[in-house]
Amino acid sequence: MFRWFEQRLHAFPDIELREPPRGLVAFCMYYTKGAWPWIGLMALGAASIAVLEVSLFAFLGNIVDWLSNQSRETFLANEGARLALIAGVVLVVLPTVVLFHSLVIHQTLLGNYPMRVRWMIHRYLIRQSMAFFQDEFAGRVSTKLMQTALAVRETVMKLLDVLNYVVVYFTGTLIIAASADWRLMMPFAVWVVGYIGLLRFFIPKMRVISEEQADARSTMTGRIVDSYTNIATVKLFSHSNREEEYARESLLTFQDTVNRQMRLVTKFYFSLYMLNCILLFSVGSIGIWLWLGEAVTIGAVAVSIGLVLRLNGMSQWIMWEMSALFENIGTVQDGMASIAQPQLVTDMPGAPALHVSKGGIVFDHVRFHYGKGKGVIDDLALTIRPGEKIGLVGRSGAGKSTLVSLLLRFYDVEAGRILIDGQDIAEVTQESLRANIAMVTQDTSLLHRSVRDNILYGRPDATEAMMLEAVNRAEACDFIQSLTDPKGRKGFDAHVGERGVKLSGGQRQRIAIARVILKDAPILILDEATSALDSEVEAAIQDNLYRLMEGKTVIAIAHRLSTIAALDRLIVMDRGRIVEEGTHEELIARGGIYAGLWARQSGGFLGFDDRVSEEMAAE
Repeated sequence: MFRWFEQRLHAFPDIELREPPRGLVAFCMYYTKGAWPWIGLMALGAASIAVLEVSLFAFLGNIVDWLSNQSRETFLANEGARLALIAGVVLVVLPTVVLFHSLVIHQTLLGNYPMRVRWMIHRYLIRQSMAFFQDEFAGRVSTKLMQTALAVRETVMKLLDVLNYVVVYFTGTLIIAASADWRLMMPFAVWVVGYIGLLRFFIPKMRVISEEQADARSTMTGRIVDSYTNIATVKLFSHSNREEEYARESLLTFQDTVNRQMRLVTKFYFSLYMLNCILLFSVGSIGIWLWLGEAVTIGAVAVSIGLVLRLNGMSQWIMWEMSALFENIGTVQDGMASIAQPQLVTDMPGAPALHVSKGGIVFDHVRFHYGKGKGVIDDLALTIRPGEKIGLVGRSGAGKSTLVSLLLRFYDVEAGRILIDGQDIAEVTQESLRANIAMVTQDTSLLHRSVRDNILYGRPDATEAMMLEAVNRAEACDFIQSLTDPKGRKGFDAHVGERGVKLSGGQRQRIAIARVILKDAPILILDEATSALDSEVEAAIQDNLYRLMEGKTVIAIAHRLSTIAALDRLIVMDRGRIVEEGTHEELIARGGIYAGLWARQSGGFLGFDDRVSEEMAAE
C-alpha cells in the first residue's frame, strides 16, 4: 500500500523546461505541474475530515439533549440507530478518510513533490550561462535551490490543505451555532472577523521579514561554504580571524531577522490568546443567558462551548501554519530572484547537432565586450585550417581566454560569427559543440568523485582498457595506484576531494590530460596544459600531447613561449586584436612584439618586466 502511493507521483519528470515565471502564483503553478490531481485529492480529504469533525460536535449536542430528556429504559430503543450511525462515523468513516488523506500527503506528496521541484530547478540551473555562476556563490545557489523547493511545497500544500480545512471547519461552526440560535452564532462571527484582522495585520509583516531572512540565510551559507571551499587560501594568508568576522557579519544579519520575527510572533500570540478568551467568555455568557430564557437546550450550550475550546487550540495552530505559510512565500519570492533568470546562452529551437569532419575554425569579424560596449574582442578575424596547430600569445587581458570561451560558446558573440566546418556554432546544440572540443586548463578542477569517475568523464562509455591506455599516456598510472582516501578506497576508486584538493597540482593535471586523451575530440584546446608539472613529467607527457595533436585542430595558450614555438602558426593578440601572426622563426625575424616578448623571457615565461618596461617608456 505504501509503495503504491509512493509511486503515484514521479519525482524525476523528463519534461521540457523553460524560463520559470516571476510571479509568485505562476512560479508555484509552474513547479506544481503533474502534481495537481494528488493535491486535489489532498484538499478533498481535508475538507471531508473538517465536515466529519464538525458533525461530531453536532452529534455531541444531540447526545447531551437525549440524555437529558429521555429515560434510561427507552434510550437505546429510541436512539439506537442514530448512535450506531455515530459509531460508524467515529470507528470506520473518519479513520478511513484520515488514512487516505495521510497516505496522499505523506507517501505521495511530501517526498515526491519537492523532489520534482528540486529536479526541475536543477535541470534549469545546470544549463545556465557561465556568467550566472560567476555572479553567485555556489553555496548560495544550492541553498536557494533546496529551500525554494521545500517552500513551494509548503506554500501550495498549506493553502490547499490547511486553509481548505479551516474554511470548511469555521463555516461548519457558524452553521451549528446558528442552528441553535442566531444570537449564539454572533460571538463566533465577530471572532472570525477579529481573527482575520489579526492575520491581515501580522502575516504581511512576517512575510517581509521571512523574505529578508531567506536571503540572509542563503548569504550566510554562501559565505561559510566559500571559506571552506577556499580553506587553503585562508590558511596560506593566516586569515582565520578575518574569515570569522566575514561570516559573523552574515550571521548577525540573519540573527537580526530572527529577532524581529520572534517579536512579531509574541505580539501575535498574545493578541490571539486575548481574542480567544473574549470568545469563550462571550459564548459562555450568551449561552447561559439563552438557556435561562429557554431559547436553547443544554446540548446547544455544551456544543458551543466545546467548539470554542476546539477553536482556541485550532486558532493557535492556524497562527503557526499561517506564519509558516508566509515565511515560505517569502522564501519562494527570494528564490525566484535567482532561479527565474533567463538563460543567456540557449540552443535555437530544433538546433541540429554539430558534425565535425575536418575541424576548420573561422572567427568571422567577431566582437565581444562582456556587455561593456568596448574592449576585450574587437572585429577579430581568424581562420584556422583543419588540422592546424596554432598558439595564442599575449599578455594577461589580451583576449586569449575570452576567444576560447566564445569558441566553447560559454558566451554568445555580440557581432560576427564563429564557424566550425562551415557550421555557425550559434545554430547547433551546445552539447554537440562541446562534445567535439577537448580542453586542458591551467587551473584543473576535478569532481569530488573517484579517480575513475573523473577520467571517464571524458568518455563515459569507454572500456577499462581504453581508460588504462589514456592513464599510461598521461604518465599517471604510478601515482594513481598509490592513492588511498579516508574511507579506505584505493587506486582508481579513491575519491579526490572537492575540486581535487587531495591531489597535487601535477597529479590533477595528469588526470585532466588522461581525461582529454580518452575523450579524443577533433578539436583540442590547451591552456597552459603542462604548467603544473615538473620538468621530468612534463617532458614525458609532452611527447604524448604531440601524438594526441596528430590529426586534430589545436589551439594552445601559453605564457611559456618555448612550449608553443614548434606549432604551425603563432597568433599574437593585444587588447582584443590580432597584431602579429606567423611561425616562430618568421615572428622572430620580424622583430615585433613577439620577438620582444621572446627576448625578455627569463626561463621561458612572459614576466612582469615587459609591462614595467612599457610603463617606464610611457612615463
